[in-house]
Amino acid sequence: MEDAYQYVRNNSDKGKRFLFVGTKRQAAGIIAQEASRCGANYVNQRWLGGMLTNWETIKTRVERLKELEAMEDSGQIARRPKKEASVLRRELGKLQKYLGGIKTMRRPPDVVVIVDQRREYNAIQECQKLGIPMISLLDTNCDPDYADIPIPANDDAIRSIKLILGRLADAIYEGRHGQLDSDDDYEEFEESLAEGDYDDYDEEEEEGVEAVASGEGEEE
Repeated sequence: MEDAYQYVRNNSDKGKRFLFVGTKRQAAGIIAQEASRCGANYVNQRWLGGMLTNWETIKTRVERLKELEAMEDSGQIARRPKKEASVLRRELGKLQKYLGGIKTMRRPPDVVVIVDQRREYNAIQECQKLGIPMISLLDTNCDPDYADIPIPANDDAIRSIKLILGRLADAIYEGRHGQLDSDDDYEEFEESLAEGDYDDYDEEEEEGVEAVASGEGEEE
């Protein structure tokens, strides 16, 4: 984990851009939270084919998202006929769901962080094709050959996902803004790894992350 932390921090210090990818329900909310906290981009719903290898086409959809958001904010959509407004808002919702996390991404990222190698195989293939380095959480059923920087972890356990992504997000933030105050949470997590209880998490915590991923509980 320390190798991954130093790699991320050094690349962040050089101005490199990061993309977090994790679409499984245990990871989706954490991906959005930690990527947003450190200024990285993210994909946490579904990987769209060509998201990196066909970036110019994807970029047109991102621009459409920005256009619709501007129309909504200015009240233009509200002034349209009811049926037309409904169609536009449905389009806006879909674009926000799948592309909202890459809205500020101007080009393919320099480094990609992957949660669940097997599930995100399409993303891995695109990274390999473009030569983009990957940091991957590697469970026992994963292949280290598909990771430039592997992090052994239980990628089904919310606690391990949260602590590892939090540590990587800290590295990105520190590379840009300077050292954070404390590593206490991660040091405690490292101790739990040594004791073999890193996959323990409670049902209430899982429900909270799922709510973030699904958008439940957000203000209207």
